[in-house]
Amino acid sequence: MPLSDTACKNAHKHDKAATGKAFTLFDDKGLHLLLKPLKDSWAKWWRIKYRFDGKDCLLSLGTYPEVSLQQAREQRDSIRKQIANGINPSENRKAVKSSKAESAANSFEVIAREWYENKMGDKSTDHKKRVTGLFERDLFPYIGSKPITDLKAPELLAALRRIEARNAIETAHRALQVCGQVFRYAIATGRTERDITPDLRGSLKTVKSGHFSAVTKPKQAAELLRAIDGYCGSFVVKSALQLAPLVFVRPGELRQAEWEHIDFEAKEWRYLVTKTDTDHIVPLSVQSINILQELKPLTGNGRYVFPSARTPNGSRPMSDMALLAALRRMGISKEEMTVHGFRALARTVLDEVLGFRPDFIEHQLAHAVRDPNGRAYNRTAHLPERHKMMQSWADYLDGLKSGAQVIAFKKAG
Repeated sequence: MPLSDTACKNAHKHDKAATGKAFTLFDDKGLHLLLKPLKDSWAKWWRIKYRFDGKDCLLSLGTYPEVSLQQAREQRDSIRKQIANGINPSENRKAVKSSKAESAANSFEVIAREWYENKMGDKSTDHKKRVTGLFERDLFPYIGSKPITDLKAPELLAALRRIEARNAIETAHRALQVCGQVFRYAIATGRTERDITPDLRGSLKTVKSGHFSAVTKPKQAAELLRAIDGYCGSFVVKSALQLAPLVFVRPGELRQAEWEHIDFEAKEWRYLVTKTDTDHIVPLSVQSINILQELKPLTGNGRYVFPSARTPNGSRPMSDMALLAALRRMGISKEEMTVHGFRALARTVLDEVLGFRPDFIEHQLAHAVRDPNGRAYNRTAHLPERHKMMQSWADYLDGLKSGAQVIAFKKAG
């Protein structure tokens, strides 16, 4: 039976108190009152038990009678609403405590810290330091205390202008991208209705593009991957560029990827290769899954993973020029690198650097592969090995981006 205020007041007189040991009285929907014996009295703690991401969690809600039964139930209902919106109440509480704006649970700083805890766990130490620096130095002092629903584009632009003023143009663009990710997280968790960062497109100074050598070696590949991570255009286009080297499918197949073909649980993308009219499976690395999960709140209501910018309902895929145009904006000419070039890069590295079997690689490239008896392999051939190969490939690319020492390519002949 649910607790009453009288039951809470007299809880220390309960039959269980005779044992002199801690005991629990349950209310409803995970809320309970924990009693602990003190020297001459009993401490009464409100707790709520809940599950998040398949894990049991426990959160303290204060002590009785300082927190009444009604107040404890209100906190419980608020926590259950957070869980329904995909927010971990424990991480939200940590973010609020870390924030200077503790009175505003929906402030930009609180939500940004919560996003950081949720999304940055698998990032490199250097990347985490850069993002933390952006927040602590350039954003929180100026917009951190502002409720995210009240934050306007001119206010965000003013903070970014301060970064530009010290001639850190790339840093200003990077800060805008990070703010966009915080806003999309806030949308996904029900704290705001729109992302204001697209309103600032074209408002910052243009980053001067560098010139990239032909991408045929790990060093040049690392430069290209870092350039993609720093891309300042559309988030959808950037996500496609980030996914392209990880899955190395044909450009048309990437552009026309559909959400219904993505299996997050199996970590696989299954679709029909129109060129050969055969079914194909692309094992998805942890890095690929992260990119897709970040994008899903933005385009997941439509058919295509990467929809055309001209069709917000997602009924048409991205145009064939979108990715090429993005590469050109970064100063990469068509003679140096095309989206299709990621396939050649993967084929070379997987064979000559990472040492995977050529038939695994050819099968993953969706090329016609036959066994020693001349029979074509089915789409599930060597699938566990291909999962391992794709994760190794993604980890290798991460190593390149972070500046890790790489194994040299084999010399021809």
